[in-house]
Amino acid sequence: MSEIYARPEPTLIPIPRPLCPACQSRMMLIHVGASCDGPDLRIFECSRCGNVHKISVDDPMRSAK
Repeated sequence: MSEIYARPEPTLIPIPRPLCPACQSRMMLIHVGASCDGPDLRIFECSRCGNVHKISVDDPMRSAK
């Protein structure tokens, strides 16, 4: 019997954590600002040096129209 392999639901896919541009440590997600029409704003902070990085990301749960 063959097994079916499916992609995990978008909510189960981990959010990629960028490297800090200042010290190259992995940054922590501290805030996700949801948007009705546009991309979400994700704010990352470095626990080592305190650098803050903001990224606009399209919500993977929204379907393309």
